[in-house]
Amino acid sequence: MDSSLPPAEELVLVDRELARLDAHRAQLLARRDWLLRVLHQPVAPPAVPRPEAAPRSAQNVLLTLGGVLLTVAAVAFTLVSWGSMGIGGRAAVLGAVTSAALLGPVALLRKGLRSTAESVAALGLVLTVLDAYALHRVALPDTGALSYTASAAAVLAAVWTAYGRALTGLRIPLPAAVAVAQLPLPLAVLAAGGGAPAIAWAALATAVPDLVVALRTKPAAPRVAAFVAAGLLGGWALLSGLVLSAGTPLRAAPLLLACAAPLLYVAVRGLSAAALPSAILAGLSLIAAVGGLLRSVLPEVWAVPGYAVCAVALAALALRVRAAAAEGAQDAPWRPASAVRHGLAWAGGGVLGLALLWALPPVAAGLLGPPAREAAPWSGEHAEPMLTGYPATAPLVVLLAAGALAALPRGWARRGALALVWALLTALPVSLGLSYGPTLALLLLTAAAGLAGAVRPGLLTRGLPEAEASSEGVAWIAYTGGLVSAVDAVALGLDARAATFVVLGVLLALFVGVAVLAGGARRLVGACAAVLAAAGLVGAAAAAAHAGPAVSGLVLLVVPAGTVALGARLRRHPVAVAVEGAGAAVALCALGLTGGRPALLALALALGGVLAAATAVRPERRPVSSWVAAALFLLAAWVRLAVWEVTTPEAYTLPVTVPALVVGVLRRRRDPQASSWTAYGPGLAATLLPSLLAAWTDPGWLRPLLLGLGALVVTLLGARYRLQALLLLGGAVLALDGLHELAPYVVQVVGALPRWLPPALAGALLLAVGATYEQRLRDARRLRERLGRMR
Repeated sequence: MDSSLPPAEELVLVDRELARLDAHRAQLLARRDWLLRVLHQPVAPPAVPRPEAAPRSAQNVLLTLGGVLLTVAAVAFTLVSWGSMGIGGRAAVLGAVTSAALLGPVALLRKGLRSTAESVAALGLVLTVLDAYALHRVALPDTGALSYTASAAAVLAAVWTAYGRALTGLRIPLPAAVAVAQLPLPLAVLAAGGGAPAIAWAALATAVPDLVVALRTKPAAPRVAAFVAAGLLGGWALLSGLVLSAGTPLRAAPLLLACAAPLLYVAVRGLSAAALPSAILAGLSLIAAVGGLLRSVLPEVWAVPGYAVCAVALAALALRVRAAAAEGAQDAPWRPASAVRHGLAWAGGGVLGLALLWALPPVAAGLLGPPAREAAPWSGEHAEPMLTGYPATAPLVVLLAAGALAALPRGWARRGALALVWALLTALPVSLGLSYGPTLALLLLTAAAGLAGAVRPGLLTRGLPEAEASSEGVAWIAYTGGLVSAVDAVALGLDARAATFVVLGVLLALFVGVAVLAGGARRLVGACAAVLAAAGLVGAAAAAAHAGPAVSGLVLLVVPAGTVALGARLRRHPVAVAVEGAGAAVALCALGLTGGRPALLALALALGGVLAAATAVRPERRPVSSWVAAALFLLAAWVRLAVWEVTTPEAYTLPVTVPALVVGVLRRRRDPQASSWTAYGPGLAATLLPSLLAAWTDPGWLRPLLLGLGALVVTLLGARYRLQALLLLGGAVLALDGLHELAPYVVQVVGALPRWLPPALAGALLLAVGATYEQRLRDARRLRERLGRMR
């Protein structure tokens, strides 16, 4: 190292060299660490490719493909090369190949090659089919194809069954035997020229042994095959029986009964999963069979009721069996599972539901007939029946269903029974063709019965468990039916004057009884309905006296007057709110009727205001009724002024302003912190703004002068009492009113000035404002603060 350098420079060089050595040493240490990690990392074995298919899957594919190819070869040999060989050669070839294919699995099973044995056995089964075909071509060519096929299928089923039982290690022969065993009987019937009923019987006769095999066989494969075959053939037989029952029920009944027997057996002894559907199908078969027999001996109008009777009988039998099982009777000969009993009951209920759908049109006609009227009220003309020619036995189905549901000790059943009883009473006038008087009487009786059930629901819930009897759903079903029948009775009563008074009087008495005797919401609904019935009576009386709509509206105010008196008597009772609300609705209708004659409308509005004011006397009604009374009085005054042809706006606005200002003063006395806009703003605006608009279009001088004086007084009062609303409203109106008075003179002056003067004045104004901008901002800020401190 050069020592001739000064010490300071030499020290800098030494430090620089040491820094470079330290950086190089750090690089070497990092490299050393990486080399150590590489040397100590374990060597990963080479990745072995994962097979895409399992060995057993590949084996099955190969065996299946081989069996298919051999089968194709055997079929081609039989169909193509058969004729080129003699009889001996043919027999030798087929016998040798078939024997080898059937015996090969024996050796293969001994060696544990089960999959290969299955493939060879399947080939052997196919070869037996080819043998049967070859035998028909050579030895029995004159035999009918269907007859021979049926016989061959029976033989093959027997041979394959024996073969499968001999070689228990094979899974193919027994299911194949079950499949081919389905052909003999149906094909034999076809060969004999049998029709659809005979084929259905053959299918059923084949399905029964299938069920025995399915229930008695332990191996899964033949059991599943037997169940599937039994379901297909049995379903075909049942469907054929149902279709046949539509045309020839006598021929279909034995078939349907025969279908029901194995279905019941499966439901009782079969799998639990099949119990419920089997029981349902068995129930449908029984109903179709017995109902078809009844239909064949009864008139056509009794067809659906006959099926309904069978359905109810089956459901009752199922429920009786369940009751016997629940009681633990030792002498009960038959105790099916719960699913079986439910299946039979559901089958009966389903058929009964379809019968009810058939019986609904008379119910709809009875419900919609009275409102669907085109003649004028009290014309004496009655609407034509909406439904004619429908079987008169329809109500019997409704009655049967209602009785069936009433026998069940369940809340839902009792509600359904009540609804059906109401439907029955509604349908009777249509089905029986009753005249006007009996129909109206029946509607009133139905309404009375429904309302009575709503008042005393204990009569309708007798026999129900306590928890279901206390739910009150039964009472509401009866109440709804009663209300609907009441509406129909009113609509029907409009045909004649006397009937209208009778119906409304009876309904008024009924609804008053409900309002007095019932409880909860039913009492409130009854009270409102009673008010409406009373209104109907009053309106009918006015119409009978030949009063016009406007006079009738005045007379109708008697009803809200009565509700006001009744509400005052009842005070805080919940019914009081309902009664007064219904009375208010009637009052609105009365006001609408008087709208055609403004003078009577003004009188009606004033009377309504009196009633509202009488209601406002009560503390609990004052917050709402007081405003309603004020509004009605104001409207009455306006209508009266319009009748007098008064066009001065102040005549309409001052009656609003004075009471509003009085209310504002009282409000400020109770609450000194209340804003002047809330207390006085609406009242002042109601007069000042309409008067200002009128003043701008008024060529005279009196209205602008009076408006200016009034606005000046309001402005001074606002400044004196520091009230923001008065100061701003009064000042704005005063300024606009003054501008209106100066406008003609301004126009004249502007017209006399040179054209250059207005722009010059505007420019000078802008310069002045700009020069004193900051001072103007301070003045505006002070003004805003002063206004903000006002109320």
